[in-house]
Amino acid sequence: MLAALLLGLPLRAHASMFKGEALDKLADVLTWIVLIVAPVVGIAVFWLVHILPEKIAEKKQHPQAKAIQCLCLLSLVFGGLLWPLAWLWAYSKPVFYRMAYGTDKLAHGHEDATHPPPEQGNADELERLRQRVAELEIKLTGKSTAEGGKA
Repeated sequence: MLAALLLGLPLRAHASMFKGEALDKLADVLTWIVLIVAPVVGIAVFWLVHILPEKIAEKKQHPQAKAIQCLCLLSLVFGGLLWPLAWLWAYSKPVFYRMAYGTDKLAHGHEDATHPPPEQGNADELERLRQRVAELEIKLTGKSTAEGGKA
């Protein structure tokens, strides 16, 4: 068994399966790949990694997604130093935004999103407020007419 194994081993080791011109051609092709393709792929991967926080913020409907996008672009300029901040910001929960606007998500990614229809209890209050505004407008136009007549 040991003899069969020793007979199966090669007597000389070869560094490459290519020889002569084929080895030179392979070296030339690999050189061009390393000089041109690798940097392009590296830059593309660097860019794709740097826009990840922006994509995460859009997916989570983060209300400050545009600011996170700006920070991602600045991070590209500064060599990636700001990228961890953008990553953390994209995953953070906007607490003060919720306190101000009552929600921590932006509806459909638009800043000028329409608000949901008011509930029945709020609808009565809304109608009273509209009547009050109408009364005040009438008073205001009455005053301006009276002032216009004096002059």
